[in-house]
Amino acid sequence: MEIEIISNELRLNIHGLSGTPSNKDYVATVFQLSGRMWQIVKRNGIKNKGKNIWVYEEDHKVFAGVELEQMDHGTELEQKTITLKKYAYCKHIGPYNLIKQTGQRMTEWLTSNNFQPIAPYIEIYGHWTNDETKAETELFMNLK
Repeated sequence: MEIEIISNELRLNIHGLSGTPSNKDYVATVFQLSGRMWQIVKRNGIKNKGKNIWVYEEDHKVFAGVELEQMDHGTELEQKTITLKKYAYCKHIGPYNLIKQTGQRMTEWLTSNNFQPIAPYIEIYGHWTNDETKAETELFMNLK
């Protein structure tokens, strides 16, 4: 696992749906929001970049979104702009069920190296592949 500390600003302009998990089941909640978001995108024929972007925010909120190619979509999708000035980056390659472990190891490494991760935490899922061992997910941890 290779972690990079990046000080170049990252700005994401995404559209999607937000929610607050019940029973702190973040993954199930954001997965459900993502499914609803894709139904809206497909139903309205909204051109997009095709990558799921999951955002874990303060106060136990989550957001499932996608970068759009057309901003004038006239739907119930929420717009969110996220700017990270300094962040840790890691690419997880492999099964989705191991992303949580990669995030935990990333947090442990950051803490032991005197970095303080803060919300938001972002996961950007690469384009779909049938071979889960080749699935790519980018992890971004905002740093104080």
